[in-house]
This record gives sequence, C-alpha cells and structure tokens, in this order.
Amino acid sequence: MCEDLRRKVVKLKQKHDGAGEQTSGVQPERSPGGGAGVLSRTLEALQAGQVVALPTDTLYGLACLAQRSDAVSAVYDIKGRDAAKPLAICLGAVQDVFRFCKVRVERDLLTELLPGPVTLVLERSEELNPDLNPFTPLVGVRIPDHAFMRRLCQACGEPLALTSANVSTHGSTVAVHEFQALWPSLGLVVDGGAIGDQSRLGSTVVDLSVPGRYRVIRPGCALSATVGVLERKGLREDSARE
Repeated sequence: MCEDLRRKVVKLKQKHDGAGEQTSGVQPERSPGGGAGVLSRTLEALQAGQVVALPTDTLYGLACLAQRSDAVSAVYDIKGRDAAKPLAICLGAVQDVFRFCKVRVERDLLTELLPGPVTLVLERSEELNPDLNPFTPLVGVRIPDHAFMRRLCQACGEPLALTSANVSTHGSTVAVHEFQALWPSLGLVVDGGAIGDQSRLGSTVVDLSVPGRYRVIRPGCALSATVGVLERKGLREDSARE
C-alpha cells in the first residue's frame, strides 16, 4: 500500500471491557507523527468538506457534514449511489433530534431506542439542508451506540450525513480493509477495528412519521427489541403504506 494511503488511516484506541472484549474508547489515539488526536483530525476533515469513513455500532459508514451540499454530492459520487436513494443523518444526542426533525412520538420512546442500532425515519425540519434528500419530506436518524461517533457529532454541532462504507450494490463492510478501494476518494479513514458481531445486517430502520403507527422498512440487526419497545409504548404496525 502506498504511503499516501497509509497516512489517511488513523486508529482509535481499543480498551477492554470486563469480559475481555475490545471496544472503541472515548479517548482517541494520537495520529502518527505526534499530530492532532483522531477526533480533532476527523473534525478538521469534515469541516474541510471531505468525506470520511467511520466505525459505527453496526457497520462502517461514510460521513460528511449534512449541511454542506458539496460534501453530500461527493458521497453519492464516491459510492456510485442512485441520487434518488436517501442518506441518513447521524446525531450526538436525543435532544438534537428535535432540532432537525418534527417528532411525533414521546421523548421517552426515543430515549429507549437511542443510542442504538436503529434508524428512525421522521419528518425533517426546515433547519436540515434542503439539498439533502430533496425528494422526500422524511429523513432517517441515527445515534449510534458508539462513543467516538457520538462525541464527534457533538463536536461538529450539526448532523453528519451517513451511509454505509461500500460501493452501491456491494456488500456491507465491518473492517476498513474491506472498502480499501474507496480510500483514495476519502479525506480520512478512522479504523476502530472489526465491528462487534459482524452480522452485516445494518441498523433496523423504522418509519415513525405517522402518529401512533410504526412501519418496518428494514429488519436489520435489532428488529425484535425495537418492535418490543414500539408496541409497549402503544404504537401499532402500519403495514398498509408503501
């Protein structure tokens, strides 16, 4: 691998939990050569309008600042993604959802599901970049159960546009070497190690835009737990909508 590509890859520190498993730590490892920490370097790349690769709690993703239309366009170009397919947004905390979405469910429902491996589809607010998914009034919202990702979103102070780190129509990725073909087009690759269960199913995607109803768009990796929360909160499945 050429040195220019190697310099794009920065590693998160790994810390061991009580069971001896490795998890991505909140404190980032310093980048090679004594430069800025991983968090700072990632933030700088995003603020420069670049697309970066990041670990989440489910898969590796490609991210950029959602409020920058040029960066959003670059994500589509890098993936070869159909322009009619939406991108999700990634936020750092539940309170941020109310800023960028019109929420029609109780706050405690959000706090039971988020952070976690779930994408909630809600009506977008006027504050969200109109060039992000201009063909739909809805947007998928993620708050990954991943300390680095949440800390990064909080440092940005605005949403990240987020999609899987792969060429469209190719398989999902759970390690950085699996999308190495994309590295030349990226500003930075954050290596958080292999993703947990490596199921490659991605997040469970649920539409909550209709009051009192839910609709499963993608079963993902947390379907039963997510549906259990929704039904316990009194929501009914809406299978009639397309």
